[in-house]
Amino acid sequence: MNSTRYSRMLVALAAACLLWGSAASAQDQPAAKAKASSIQIAMVQSDEVKLPIEFQLALYENLVEQIQKTNKFQHVYRDGDKDAASAPDLVVLHSNVYGFKKGSEEKRQVTTVAGKTEIKVHVQATDKDGKAVVSQDVQGQVRFIGGNLRATLDFAKKVAQVLVNNFQ
Repeated sequence: MNSTRYSRMLVALAAACLLWGSAASAQDQPAAKAKASSIQIAMVQSDEVKLPIEFQLALYENLVEQIQKTNKFQHVYRDGDKDAASAPDLVVLHSNVYGFKKGSEEKRQVTTVAGKTEIKVHVQATDKDGKAVVSQDVQGQVRFIGGNLRATLDFAKKVAQVLVNNFQ
């Protein structure tokens, strides 16, 4: 009776090891990177929160600048650029702000624990068919020194890194 129980435990343990081993090897393989030689950056939307216009424009301009700096794409098109329509493997970057907290530059200068500015944005890169290739929430913030608009630069740098990590 003990040998039967012992045999069952060994079989269960062996099965668990096999399952764990196959799951671990599947996780070790990096996800395939998407291909795109061109990207069009759509104007930043703010459907859920009221975002001051200076933040909306700074988000957009910093996105364009930081994505160009990566040299990941041959062409970086702005929203409304008609030349983008002829790009063979174009992706479109959509950004929608869903969280915004305007901090205080004065509080940040006095103390390092108060006055943080924070912007939360859902970014999605879609192919020509509208299928999502990359979809991720990205947060930009300024905690210590700097103006409130610096949170937009932090956000743009993080989005550029997301694109570098997900595209060939």
